[in-house]
Amino acid sequence: MPSDPNDPNAAEVPPPVPPPPPAGATSPGGAATPPAAAGQPYGPVPGTGQPVGSPDAQQPGAPYGRPPAGAPAPPVGVDPGIESDRSFVATWLLAWFLGIFGVDRFYLGKVGTGLLKLITLGGLGLWAFIDLVLTLAGGQRDKEGRRLAGYDRYKATAWIITGVVVVLGAISSAITTAMTADVVDQVADAPAVEAPAEDTPATEDDSADPSPTQETTVTVQGWADETFGTFAPQTQTGTGDNLVALPVGATVAVVTATHDGQANFAISALDAQNQSTGELLVNTIGPYQGSTVLGSLGLAEPTTLQVTADGAWSITVAPLSTAPMLAPAGTGDAVFLYDGPAGALTVTHDGDGNFVVVEDTGSFLELGLLVNEIGPYSGTVPLSAGPSVLSVKATGSWTTALG
Repeated sequence: MPSDPNDPNAAEVPPPVPPPPPAGATSPGGAATPPAAAGQPYGPVPGTGQPVGSPDAQQPGAPYGRPPAGAPAPPVGVDPGIESDRSFVATWLLAWFLGIFGVDRFYLGKVGTGLLKLITLGGLGLWAFIDLVLTLAGGQRDKEGRRLAGYDRYKATAWIITGVVVVLGAISSAITTAMTADVVDQVADAPAVEAPAEDTPATEDDSADPSPTQETTVTVQGWADETFGTFAPQTQTGTGDNLVALPVGATVAVVTATHDGQANFAISALDAQNQSTGELLVNTIGPYQGSTVLGSLGLAEPTTLQVTADGAWSITVAPLSTAPMLAPAGTGDAVFLYDGPAGALTVTHDGDGNFVVVEDTGSFLELGLLVNEIGPYSGTVPLSAGPSVLSVKATGSWTTALG
């Protein structure tokens, strides 16, 4: 029975407890009331400003918790503080000198794009240039997405060396072009001179004198021995995969090879630690017969040739001075000596694969890449004055003609 409010002896009844305000309602002080988690009292966790049960709440002193809202998450599976075991300097040099063959991407473990780069010869040079700039700018990563080791330490040096070599190469090319044009003008303006006829019959001593062709051959061979070195030629035969030790002193040489198998046939150069020097001399499928240059583009001194084959093969390693003079036509890979004047070289090729022509005058600043195409080709390119070494890599028949 309810008590009488006017009865002074009646027991005091406490006032009713108001229900909790709904989530998001405004408190008398003007602040919004946070929602409470199930089974938790209202109010923030002391020291955090977060309500109890909030997914962003972290208890004071707890070792873990959710990061603050808006904080960037690190890449999945990659620690940004860990450097790759791949060297920035090695990647930079490979991208610079062997980028058209994709060697830099093979080195970084990117085999797929490395093969694509090799097949397209570095995207006809554009892809190779982009990778070089990407490496110098610090944007290149290894297969695991890690930054290259030593970039912060050597990036300034790499930029300076690259810039100096590019500038010197441009200056050297401009000087060579100017000198070539001057020589061509002088030859064109010089009057023809006829040699007087001699009535004296040739003696035995006169007939024994070397002809101009013989003198030219000796001169270019002597230059090749002095510039690239000489050694005793060596021939080795075998079947299947094997290693071929190079002769002592054979740092630059002509490698002539044959193969009668039907699968992959490859010859690559290794250094004294059995590490690749970056030179892939032969890489073809099926039978092969041709000559290539060893040691002109390697990053280390070669000591061994690694042979991959499924059939019988033969390999002859000889000095560059043993190479023949430039031929007017041929098929497949070949190496020649040249001792003529600077001029225009007209070249054709009827194969479907890579076609590369390189001239090496022994100068460090001259690349000498005359032709770099895929498939049939016909064109005219500038040829520097000899003595020099010309190497041809082709999958079909080719011709050369001096203008």
